[in-house]
Amino acid sequence: MKRIYLDHAATTPVRSEVIKVMLKTLKESFGNPSSIQHSYGRKTRSIIEKSRIRIAKEINADPYEIIFTSGGTEANNIVLRSAIIDLKVKSILTSPLEHDSVLQTVLDLSYKYKILVEFVRIQNKGVIDLNHLEKILKKNFNKKKMLVSLMYANNEIGNLLEIDKVLSLCKEYNAYFHSDTIQIIGNIPINMKKFPFDFATASAHKFYGPKGIGFVYIKEKIIKKIKPLMTGGNQEYGIRSGTENVYGIVGLAKAMNLSYCNFTNHLEKIKNLKSYCISELKKIIPDVIFNGLSDSLEKSIPTILNIFYPKKDNLLYFHLDLMGIAISNGSSCKSNNFNTYKNVSHVIQSITNNKKLLETMMPIRISFGIFNEKKDIDFLIEALKKKIES
Repeated sequence: MKRIYLDHAATTPVRSEVIKVMLKTLKESFGNPSSIQHSYGRKTRSIIEKSRIRIAKEINADPYEIIFTSGGTEANNIVLRSAIIDLKVKSILTSPLEHDSVLQTVLDLSYKYKILVEFVRIQNKGVIDLNHLEKILKKNFNKKKMLVSLMYANNEIGNLLEIDKVLSLCKEYNAYFHSDTIQIIGNIPINMKKFPFDFATASAHKFYGPKGIGFVYIKEKIIKKIKPLMTGGNQEYGIRSGTENVYGIVGLAKAMNLSYCNFTNHLEKIKNLKSYCISELKKIIPDVIFNGLSDSLEKSIPTILNIFYPKKDNLLYFHLDLMGIAISNGSSCKSNNFNTYKNVSHVIQSITNNKKLLETMMPIRISFGIFNEKKDIDFLIEALKKKIES
C-alpha cells in the first residue's frame, strides 16, 4: 500500500546522507570525547567541535554559544530553569500557545520559586497581543528581572511571531528573551547576530536529523553566568554534564548543513504544496475554517496547515492511517493527554471560544516536508472527500 507522510511538524524522516555520516562515526570514532589523553578521545572531541562550528556558522552564532542537549524539551528546560536559578529572574512572560515543555516548566517554576508568571493575551487567529506584552513589561520595568518566552513559529497552527517587534520591546524594557525556535531552525534561515536572542532552542528531528539530539543557543554575555542543572561531568562548557551523543551531534550538523544548502528550492516546493492544498481543501469544503494564520503564506511557517474538519468520525486519523495517510490533530506530545476538552489541544482551545464548534468540528494539522509531492496532496484530498460523503 502506498503510504503518505504529512506529519512533519511532529518529526521528519532521517535523510540518507545523515544516516551515512552517523554510521561512519559509529564505526570509526568510538573514543570518549573527554579522554583527551589519547588519540581515540581527541579524534572524537575534534568531531564534536567541528560539528559545533558548522552548526554555529549556519545560524551566524559563535561556537561556544551552542550547547548540545537531548532535544527541544531539555533545551527549553535548561533555559527556563537557568533563568530563575542563575539569572535571578522573578517574572516570566509567556503565552497560552507555547509548547508544554515551556508551559509545564513555567508552572512548575512558579510553584517552586514563587515567581510571577503572566500570560500575554491572544488576539484573533492566535496573534500575540504585543500591546499587552508592552503593558506587562512596562508594569514590571525596574521592579523585577523579566524573561519573555514566546515561540517563533507555533507548532500546531504555524503562526509566526513578529520577532522584530518583540526583540525591540525586550531591549527597551531590559528583559531577557527566549524563543522556542524548534519549528524554525533547520527549516528557515535564522541569523543570531541580526536577531539578538538571549536563548533559542532546536531539535534535529524536526529537520531530517536523528531524534534524541538538539541544542540550546545561549548568548555569549549570558552563558558565563549559567551553572549546570546536572552535575558530575563538566561537559558542554560545564552547563550540561554527561558524555556527549557524538553520533547524534554529527547527524544534527549534517542535517542542518543539507537543509540550508538547499533552502531556497525546498522552501519554494513546500510553499507550492501548501498553496495547492489550501485551494484543494476549499473545493471540497467551501466554508473551510483555517486555524490561526496557517492559510497565510506570509504570516505562518510554510510547513504547517491547520483546519477544522467536520466531526463525523472521531477515529478519522486512524481511518486515514489505514488508507496510508499520516496526519495528526496537533502536537505529538499531547497525543497521550486525555484531559483536554474534547481531546482538543490547548492551542486550539486558546484561539477558539466557540464550544459548539469544538463539539462539531475537529482540528487537522497537515504538515509538509521536502519529500512530499503534489500527488500526495491529491491522495489526501480524495480521502477526505470520501469521508465527508460517507
